[in-house]
Amino acid sequence: MELEQEQKFEKIQSFLRLNINNVFTELGNNSDIVKREFSLYKNSTIKAAFFYVDGLVNEEVVEKTILTPMIDRSYKLESTSEIKGEALIETIYEQLISTPSVAIVNTINEGIDGILSGDTFLLVDTCDQGFILSTKGWASRGIDAPETEPVIRGPRDGFSENIRTNTSLVRRRIRDTNFNIDALKIGKRSRTDVGVGYIEGIVNEGLVKEVKDRLNRIDIDAVLESGYIEELISDAPLSPFVTIQSTERPDKVAASLYEGRVAIFVDNTPFVLLAPAHFWQFLQASDDYYNNYLMGTFFRLIRYSAFIISLTLPSIYVMLASFHQEMIPTPLAVAIAAGREAIPFPVLLEAIIMEIAFELMREAGLRMPKPIGQAVSIVGSLIIGQAAVEAGLVSPIMVIVVATTGIAAFSIPHYDASYSIRLLRFPILLASGTLGLLGFSAVITLLALHAFSLRSFGEAYLSPIIPMNPTDQKDTILRIPWWGNKKRPESARGDTTRVGEHQKPSPSGNETTEKNEESQENDK
Repeated sequence: MELEQEQKFEKIQSFLRLNINNVFTELGNNSDIVKREFSLYKNSTIKAAFFYVDGLVNEEVVEKTILTPMIDRSYKLESTSEIKGEALIETIYEQLISTPSVAIVNTINEGIDGILSGDTFLLVDTCDQGFILSTKGWASRGIDAPETEPVIRGPRDGFSENIRTNTSLVRRRIRDTNFNIDALKIGKRSRTDVGVGYIEGIVNEGLVKEVKDRLNRIDIDAVLESGYIEELISDAPLSPFVTIQSTERPDKVAASLYEGRVAIFVDNTPFVLLAPAHFWQFLQASDDYYNNYLMGTFFRLIRYSAFIISLTLPSIYVMLASFHQEMIPTPLAVAIAAGREAIPFPVLLEAIIMEIAFELMREAGLRMPKPIGQAVSIVGSLIIGQAAVEAGLVSPIMVIVVATTGIAAFSIPHYDASYSIRLLRFPILLASGTLGLLGFSAVITLLALHAFSLRSFGEAYLSPIIPMNPTDQKDTILRIPWWGNKKRPESARGDTTRVGEHQKPSPSGNETTEKNEESQENDK
């Protein structure tokens, strides 16, 4: 009996007054819910009403595409007093409404979802169906340059908090009829819009199914940022390594989709999730592909070196200074001993103090307003560091080691990977300072074994190096020129051809000869 009453309540009735009461029963008498009633046509008792949330709609669009057309056009119709029910629904849909996007719904709940999403919900007397009209128009941030992933050469547009803006930025770059964005709503109370983007014919269909299955299993009251979803669908939630990539660059999302990956768009956040993720992708930057391949390879190698320095330099220094002084060249060992002569702390405690102080300054600079944050960073790095050395609290070599480590961490283009390295640095440091080379080797080995075991949506986290895939080595550590990188990654399906034949540039007059030589080699 209760189920029948609930279904009767949810279904739109043929009586406008009852439907209005049901809408306000669900929404309550909130001050930002706007209701507008009007007579549908001249000298008639049939009325209509629409609802929207003030601030979420473009009221000019509501007036010009709903209210004015319906009143003016309905007054001009002949014998309108005889039109009711299904005939009236058809007349409204085909002749009275001028909104481009219109959806006909059967339940009050569908209409309320539309109201809370920024659309307008229209109800008409004698009609047992309603209309959801697209009138979204809330205030939003414009398209700005990405703050977390700046480039020297490349596009300057970044995602915003509007999911439709974000999907349009990607669709501008993928003019392919096979590019699909499947819509979901996640969050029992927030009803957050989520889109799953992929290119059919390139992506592995099993990957798309796995992503959708994980998203559909989410049971949470609200999703306020893509980080909620990332944490709930990750393969290794207890791992310090990030197994889902996030970005605010449309060009990076488009490039990933062309490689057979899946993009997850979430409303109210400028960060889009990419799956699967491989470790090496966190050390690659967008402008690697916009500059000459030699420059891209060089700077990529610099980033790999920065990763090793940021992860291990403090630990190596503490290990050598505390346990293995014989491995340090004599002049350097004498300089280190002279610098540490008046330091009251052991090397391990000194390194931990400096690392924590550096993290505090970085966090303070990040959370404060930009002008103040920059001042804090400069004061912390120069004045406080110099004062600590002069006071005999830390040695000059320790300041150099920690500063070099911090600069190396800033060289990593993806902030999530940088956070992971900063977190892993402390257990390696503690093991090196207590057990020396044995502790350092043990922790590094455990981290490597853990990374070997990780998977991201069915793919090995360290792929294509572990397991080794020779075909995909052209874009992992090195950046092979485009004319030599003819195939998509092996994980892609269907159309695997990325670059056609005979694309290597050649001097004028030699192009035909080169093509003939390549053809002869292929024939052999």
